[in-house]
Amino acid sequence: MSTIIKRTKVRYSILLFLFLATVFNYADRATLSVVALIMGKDLAFDPEAMGLAFSSFGIAYVIMQLPGGWLLDRYGSRLVYGCALIIWSLVTMLQGTVYLYTSPLIVLVILRLLMGAIEAPAFPANSRLSVQWFPNNERGFVTSVYQAAQYISLGIITPLMTIILHNLSWHFVFYYIGATGVILGALWLIKVRDPLKHPKVNQHEIDYIRQGGGEPTLGSQKETQKITLAQIKSVCLNRMMVGVYIGQFCVTSITWFFLTWFPTYLYQAKGMSILKVGFVASIPAICGFIGGLLGGVFSDWLLKRGYNLTTARKLPVICGMLLSCVIVVANYTSSEFVVIAAMSLAFFAKGFGNLGWCVLSDTSPKEVLGVAGGVFNMCGNMASIITPLVIGIILANTQSFDYAILYVGSMGLIGLVSYLFVVGPLDRITLAPSAA
Repeated sequence: MSTIIKRTKVRYSILLFLFLATVFNYADRATLSVVALIMGKDLAFDPEAMGLAFSSFGIAYVIMQLPGGWLLDRYGSRLVYGCALIIWSLVTMLQGTVYLYTSPLIVLVILRLLMGAIEAPAFPANSRLSVQWFPNNERGFVTSVYQAAQYISLGIITPLMTIILHNLSWHFVFYYIGATGVILGALWLIKVRDPLKHPKVNQHEIDYIRQGGGEPTLGSQKETQKITLAQIKSVCLNRMMVGVYIGQFCVTSITWFFLTWFPTYLYQAKGMSILKVGFVASIPAICGFIGGLLGGVFSDWLLKRGYNLTTARKLPVICGMLLSCVIVVANYTSSEFVVIAAMSLAFFAKGFGNLGWCVLSDTSPKEVLGVAGGVFNMCGNMASIITPLVIGIILANTQSFDYAILYVGSMGLIGLVSYLFVVGPLDRITLAPSAA
């Protein structure tokens, strides 16, 4: 009597680590926004100085995307991501000590630059691992899970940080979040492996991934084909990818408003207390989490129902971009309830349409997934530089958030136009043969 061997489900343990690592990726970024009000008063930072501190992360993050992608393609996601998680968490802890220096702003900016540089490979690694471990018809859900981690970070970790801030001081927010990230990084290095090297995966799961369009062998052997600069350029300047880059910039602009200035908006423009800010700020984040999961599930459902890849991926993105424009309603009401409802609906919509990484995984050549992810993330995260600075300048010159909210709302409209008229049909790009 033959024994039926069931397919293992190791890929879901990998998804759990992707989720947790992304939670702390965003928690580390958000530490400064949570403590900005108190830290700024203690260290005499004005809005423009705080905007510079916020944006310094993005400057290094963007610059290091291509080197980070190269590191991933060269050394693999497990080693690069795990080491990066430990090191950026240590840098987070160091930010709690900037008050010890005679020029705290300079030290803070340097540490934020360093943290941005080290975090650069994180999302390209997420994309790369999702291609290694998951078939096409699960990738929308997988992308939505690790993308939704940012909302969990804002919705759960942010209130915890405000409690630490209220009961201890702003220094301990950096210490506790950083220390937790170090522990998680160590666990990552112990538990995460590539599919062919994982001790608990069986051949049935490997075959399932491969037959569904995944690439479980990615990174298991040195590529014999040498990738040329011309080939990489052909991918990056492809019209479809340019449209996706624009869309990701718009989505990330909305994200960075919530990651940086949103707590200050609630405190200054709406007069909420620090503790109330922490808990109210979690409401849009929770809505974003729900929207993110639903967007990915809806996209995979469309694929399974026979819709083509273009419809299945672009429809949630277009709907989400359109609905996110509702954020501008906050400018035309004095009701706290309506403001939070508008912010929550906008963040739900942003989450629902946040499938850019899934589109990238579906369309990039497998030979340059790390570099392609780096370029994509670099373009999207130009918003991490521009958005905090623009809002800081608006506040310094108008003492009002009205134009800042209009700026954020316009991003949804621009992203919608890009996906409708620039992106076109989705299909995996094939590298042209390199010249002999």
